[in-house]
Amino acid sequence: MKLFSNYTFWFAVGTQTLYGSEVIAQVTGHAKKMAAFFNDNATIPATVVPMVVTSPEEITSFFRKANADPNCAGIMTWMHTFSPSKMWIQGLLENTKPLLHLHTQFNREIPWDTIDMDFMNLNQSAHGDREHGFIHTRLGKKRKVVVGFWQDDNVLERIALWMRAAVAFADGKTSKVSRLGDNMREVAVTDGNKVAAQMKFGWQVNGYGVAELAERYKAVSAQQVEQKLAEYEARYLVPDALKQDQAQFKKVREQAAIEIALRQFLSDTGAGAFTTTFEDLAGLPQLPGLAVQNLMVEGFGFGAEGDWKTAALVRAMKTMSKGLDGGTSFMEDYTYNLVQGNEMVLGAHMLEVCPSIATDKAKVEVHPLSIGGKDDPARLVFDAHAGKAVAASMIELQNNYRLIINEVEAIALPHAMPKLPVARALWKPYPDFKSGLELWILAGGAHHTSFSYAVCTEMLEDYARIADIETVVIGKDTNAAELRRSLEA
Repeated sequence: MKLFSNYTFWFAVGTQTLYGSEVIAQVTGHAKKMAAFFNDNATIPATVVPMVVTSPEEITSFFRKANADPNCAGIMTWMHTFSPSKMWIQGLLENTKPLLHLHTQFNREIPWDTIDMDFMNLNQSAHGDREHGFIHTRLGKKRKVVVGFWQDDNVLERIALWMRAAVAFADGKTSKVSRLGDNMREVAVTDGNKVAAQMKFGWQVNGYGVAELAERYKAVSAQQVEQKLAEYEARYLVPDALKQDQAQFKKVREQAAIEIALRQFLSDTGAGAFTTTFEDLAGLPQLPGLAVQNLMVEGFGFGAEGDWKTAALVRAMKTMSKGLDGGTSFMEDYTYNLVQGNEMVLGAHMLEVCPSIATDKAKVEVHPLSIGGKDDPARLVFDAHAGKAVAASMIELQNNYRLIINEVEAIALPHAMPKLPVARALWKPYPDFKSGLELWILAGGAHHTSFSYAVCTEMLEDYARIADIETVVIGKDTNAAELRRSLEA
């Protein structure tokens, strides 16, 4: 079964009646063979459904049916023969689905000894796709273009990245963001226009009083808590000393009850992402910590201090990275190592970093929070693993949104930090520490990010293209001077 079994991608293969029924039959056979190959290939994460279109009426009907199908996450197009692009105008104008233009041909090699005009008429993607590309550009339609033989690994990988981004975008239209309390007072970047966000991304962002969670917390049974504690024992390191200290272990039990209540709340509100804030904990004994971390492992998005944009972005990146190694988490740039030649960013948060990015099994601990005025919360403590990663930030501008992506190299922590009882990650930003931070700040990047080893830059660029928002990439190959001038223009 495909990873995204709830979604399909429709594959429109263009030709025209001019070539006759025999050619159309060959095109149909080739389209079915290609779709079967995609569907049998483990790289492609969702089912491809082929359809051959030959006229303006068929093309417009194809797009209308795709628009009406909530399980269709995107459309791939390919012109097997020449398909006059005026036939595509109405369908493309009405289309609401993400688009990928696959520029390929059915045969890998030119049959040098046998090629004739029949072969040329059947296999003319070289100019059929140019005609098709023109009409997308003429209509101002955003799409991804993938070039190469349809069985090549690179082509399959690029299609898969786009599919993952398209599924994340589709998920965002149905997976709500539930906010428990408001955003942290006086903070600008975590606030924003929720109506504009729903118009752009489909995100439905709704606010709830913390009493909604507190009432569910009171109703949690002792049996439910014991079951949740058994889950913690299986997933994480729970020290014997902690279990034997009744006062301390009571905090773990409270987190288990909070998680159970949170799950019920998220189910009741239809949410795939949520926020909390330490400034509003009425009815709760402690700020959700371990509870949030365990929920993120299972794909829920989260944003601290009411940061609903980051919560939605974490959800999107969790969705697009389903089945991939590495992990994705809510993250915050916290402090720097400014030793010349070894500059680094230490990322962490008070509590809520996802253990999917941990280098080893995370450990349950209880410590004071020193903010919020509540009991000491239980949390998972761990170090993030080394490897290439991205830190992404979604910000709202005056007239649009901007997705800022910084490619980073996460490194193993060189020293123990016994007095810092939180999850932590250490990384070096590209293209270098000073340029990376300067460009991030010029671009308006937030202090909260979605941090991922599983999601790559191209996947996020695809997502931004689908949403029709601006993208700023700060990466290994970034020309800092050119990007600086662009951001300051």
